[in-house]
Amino acid sequence: MTVRSIRTLSAAALLLATVPALAGAQHIGRTKWDSTARDIFKELIEINTTESSGSTLKAAQAMAARLTAAGFPDSDVVVIKQTDRKGDMVARLRGKNPQRKPILLLSHIDVVEAKAEDWTLPPFSFVEKDSTFYGRGVADDKDDSAMHLATILRLKAEGYVPDRDIIVALTTDEEGGSDNGVDYLLKHHRNLIDAEYAFNEGGGGRVREGKYLSHDIQAAEKVYVDFRLETTNPGGHSSQPVKDNAITQLSQALVKVGAFDFPVHLNEITRTYFERSAAITPGAMGEAMRALVRKPNDAKAIATLSSDKAYNSQLRTSCVATMLEGGHAPNALPQRAHANVNCRILPNDSPEEIQRTLVRVINDPKVSVTPVAPAKPSPPSPLTRELMGEIERVTNEMWPKVPVIPTMSTGATDGLYLRIAGIPVYGVSGFFYTDTFAHGMNERIPQKAFFDGIEFTYRLVKRVTSPSAVQ
Repeated sequence: MTVRSIRTLSAAALLLATVPALAGAQHIGRTKWDSTARDIFKELIEINTTESSGSTLKAAQAMAARLTAAGFPDSDVVVIKQTDRKGDMVARLRGKNPQRKPILLLSHIDVVEAKAEDWTLPPFSFVEKDSTFYGRGVADDKDDSAMHLATILRLKAEGYVPDRDIIVALTTDEEGGSDNGVDYLLKHHRNLIDAEYAFNEGGGGRVREGKYLSHDIQAAEKVYVDFRLETTNPGGHSSQPVKDNAITQLSQALVKVGAFDFPVHLNEITRTYFERSAAITPGAMGEAMRALVRKPNDAKAIATLSSDKAYNSQLRTSCVATMLEGGHAPNALPQRAHANVNCRILPNDSPEEIQRTLVRVINDPKVSVTPVAPAKPSPPSPLTRELMGEIERVTNEMWPKVPVIPTMSTGATDGLYLRIAGIPVYGVSGFFYTDTFAHGMNERIPQKAFFDGIEFTYRLVKRVTSPSAVQ
């Protein structure tokens, strides 16, 4: 993915130890389907799906075989081969009302690289230890894949006929590569995944020391853009230095960028996020949230919230230097220096305006600022009363008094392709946990979080696909 920022507590949230343990935080819904989900999970983890040496095609074929063995018609289980090692799987549980558009359960089955020598556990073995699941992809994002597959398998086995189709898509290249599965499917097989809306990764529960604080629903994400800053110079012999130096000019520009704060812009998602988070955030930080919602230009509130890096990223567009290179010889004046500045842009901000702002802040015509690749802005998903109401109802059934809070991811997911195509996306899972070490060593999730997420998703999908669901 993606940095799962909403699953990792900010510094302020870590102070919430004063919040009492909430009722209903016990494990719910241990059924035989927990075992099915675990078996699917294990098989997925033990199939290497990295870019360098793995195969998402193999994983897609394995999951398709499970569904057809369970009685899904071949026509409703499609494996799309993009390359020799890359593929997607799309399955459909047919509904009875063609007037209602399907819902889409989306997850990616590719994972980031994992070197065995860097782990203390084997990354492509499914390890169960101390009530925890370990393995590359257990948190990002094969937990969602197993959960979605277990959900439609359970619904089919129970004889449930939804009021609309339920689509499950397992896709490739979310973590990188040039063959993003969601983009590919939209361009070549949109009919397979066209839906009213999609559930995706990016959401989850905030929890601290067993205390369930909120169930966060990702409804927007920042726009990823890299800018190349570059200076050039005739150079010369280092024994005769001049003030006009490509490296020092670039360095001065980067210092200006690092010191600059983009203005605060709240949207529907972030305004609601701070409004509802204030109720579970004690002290000055909670007061600052309330003040910000009342008055979005409150300088004191902005300063308080900006002191926390997670909240600061919710407030504004951010740009930071991430790579630097310059010069061609140790005894020569540099002829060229360049840096990469990575920007995470608010969905309502213009990438072109951010570029113009960087040029203005640097204020040096000898420093060029150019985008590395075109931005892919995606609009926030609407917080419809119908869908948010169903999420709140199921959340309250399982974890009474835990608030549902919409969030904007500061990272990125391949849900952006769906949003661009006009299909709203919501990061929702029912997974409650803290740091999972996703993308890092010994990636992990608690067993309880996984099984509770299975039950939550089953209940939610059934609610939004039942004839009695609010339309």
